Amino acid sequence: MASGTESDDTADTPPPTNSIYKDPDDGRQRFLLELEFVQCLANPTYIHYLAQNRYFEDEAFIGYLKHLQYWQRPEYTRFIMYPHCLFFLEQLQNANFRAAMAHPGNKELAHRQQFYFWKNYRNNRLKHILPRSLPEPVPALPPPAPPQHAVPPVPPVPATTVSVTATAPAPSPMQYAMPPGSAPKVEPRNSGVDRRKRKRMVKN
Repeated sequence: MASGTESDDTADTPPPTNSIYKDPDDGRQRFLLELEFVQCLANPTYIHYLAQNRYFEDEAFIGYLKHLQYWQRPEYTRFIMYPHCLFFLEQLQNANFRAAMAHPGNKELAHRQQFYFWKNYRNNRLKHILPRSLPEPVPALPPPAPPQHAVPPVPPVPATTVSVTATAPAPSPMQYAMPPGSAPKVEPRNSGVDRRKRKRMVKN
């Protein structure tokens, strides 16, 4: 009987509390869950959601945020696809930042600044990567010219009217014709013929 009661007592005793919990998959599932949660912190809207639902008022949740800072180590950052989450994880360690993210205006401001960072990231990055060219020497300015005396303006020349005199027209060939009333010139060979005609008219 005594042996039976002893066996019942041993069956009811709880297991020792100092046993270490081991993940069945060697922590792979926990690694993926924490990686997903940390990367969600890159979204200001999600941080605003946590602040609105008073997650930041829970001391256990604040301790969990401190625990997640191990993701800032180089051996873990290589798994991060959204590096802004590490910046917001660092800011969430500040109580003032956690309280400010409860306001919609601050959430929109953080989102806008994040957008501008993405927009200008390439140009800002190239400024630090590309070598800077040496500044070009500034050419020396020429000495100032001596002041010149003002030249008085030349008075305008009055317009001269050139009188065109009418020249005598060239003589026309008609001017050499015989004037009216003058006798025609008698040629010598025709004079004998006229005399014969006159004699015949006299005889008749």
